[in-house]
Amino acid sequence: MAHKRIIKLDGPLNFRDIGGYQNENGQTVKWNKIYRSDSLSSLSASDQKKLAQLRITTDCDLRSQYEKNTAPDILWANVKLVDVPVYAEVGADKSKEHYNSQFLGQIPSLNNNFMGRIYQQTLLNAHSQTMFAKVFAELLTLPEEEALVYHCSAGKDRTGMVSVLVLMALGIADDTIARDYLLTNQLYDFAVSRQLPSNDEISQMVAKMNVTKGEGIAIKGITETIRQGWGDFATFFKKELGFSIMDYQQLRKMYLV
Repeated sequence: MAHKRIIKLDGPLNFRDIGGYQNENGQTVKWNKIYRSDSLSSLSASDQKKLAQLRITTDCDLRSQYEKNTAPDILWANVKLVDVPVYAEVGADKSKEHYNSQFLGQIPSLNNNFMGRIYQQTLLNAHSQTMFAKVFAELLTLPEEEALVYHCSAGKDRTGMVSVLVLMALGIADDTIARDYLLTNQLYDFAVSRQLPSNDEISQMVAKMNVTKGEGIAIKGITETIRQGWGDFATFFKKELGFSIMDYQQLRKMYLV
């Protein structure tokens, strides 16, 4: 069966499957289970039908309330909308805006890595950790024959951070995670001068991604912070996101083949 990395839709430009990546044990992330996207406020009737056919039943919206009010998601048949604002709202309870992480090691300094520092700060933020945990909770309770999508506005930063965490959880190498992260740039570069890419052009972009070394240093704000601060993802998953080792093993069982 052929699998598509980029799902071509009329509205969203950056809707794609994170399946197919191989981890250090030779296991592969399941296709047709976890999707990432930019805003879902511009879905056409055809798009809605396609997402329903993909059996995507959970929509995790990572955006702020202002963004949701300005451009609310267009929902499709049998989908559940989950509110997961990664960034705390302006005027939110500041008592929840603290860094209470239980470090086992040292947090890396990310000089000359501006986006990496932003990602690191978000990763360490108590509110954001609660939202990341909420996405994982949805993944852990997702029925076997159904799929989930998470998204922000452009499908880059908040969506990118969640993707890094999910792929780290599944044991995917940093270089592969970086290539997935950078594919957003290829899609938006394409969109600046042209309309929706053809199927051949999409295939060429994905093929290029698969053989190009990932240079997305911004992701180190997450990968290196977890690795140096907690030793590994499993420890971060337990100490910061509140899950058990059994939950971690279950997640890998559910999404790896």
